[in-house]
Amino acid sequence: MSASEGLTVGVIGGGRMGAGIAQVFAGIGASVIVVDGDRDLAAAAFERVASGLRKAAEKGALTGSVDDALRRVDAVDSVAALPADTALVVEAVPERVDLKVKVLTAAEDVVGENTVLATNTSSLSITELAAALRRPERFVGMHFFNPVPASKLVEIVVGPATDPGVRDLALGWVAALGKTAVVVRDSPGFATSRLGVLLGLEAIRMLEEGVADAESIDRAMELGYRHPMGPLRSTDLVGLDVRLAIADHLCSTLGDRFAAPRLLRDKVAAGELGRKTGRGFYDW
Repeated sequence: MSASEGLTVGVIGGGRMGAGIAQVFAGIGASVIVVDGDRDLAAAAFERVASGLRKAAEKGALTGSVDDALRRVDAVDSVAALPADTALVVEAVPERVDLKVKVLTAAEDVVGENTVLATNTSSLSITELAAALRRPERFVGMHFFNPVPASKLVEIVVGPATDPGVRDLALGWVAALGKTAVVVRDSPGFATSRLGVLLGLEAIRMLEEGVADAESIDRAMELGYRHPMGPLRSTDLVGLDVRLAIADHLCSTLGDRFAAPRLLRDKVAAGELGRKTGRGFYDW
């Protein structure tokens, strides 16, 4: 039996990341239930998944038809709709400990004892989140990257309580998605956010100091170091507000080398959050 055959996956949060996670699981044959805050948000989440599947089909990246995949997708407004035999629940709500704890504990109350709960956090402590759960051994980090369908990487984050069998299940699901996993232990920023944010913050400082314009800084990293995308364009894609929140978290845990530049704070205060608002370090 393949890792996706008969698999039921719950995704809590139907924004860009959650819809992307739902899309890739539906694309490999899993049944997917997307949970969002109310009927309108759930309907919008379903349409994001549908739009993503249609684009994947146009690119020849979807096995089977869009209609078949969508028949395996449902969008609801309550975690109470998650069946007890759900194999995996991935939380993809905003980066707030209180909010993540709220949805994870609510999910734990309705799913079965063997369900794996996962968080898509890019920097928050897996250990802290696990402490709120009755079954912390069934909890793991599955950090997907934006945009989920195109990204090849998933960062598997294991906490002190994570059962090795749960880690292995997560590795199997990532492989079934056609992606590559790296396993890291729980630490501030894990591996990817810690490195990516540090590079992004230095690029913002260089722009702030007038070393070069945004396009030149990005092109230097793309052509000189073979990065597929420069750090400033990447920040626009992730969201300047998201990058600032991660930087502040890492600054509080790892020190001033992660202090956010004034330019980043000013842009966030002005609502220039990157692609999602139409303007960040670039106009979209």
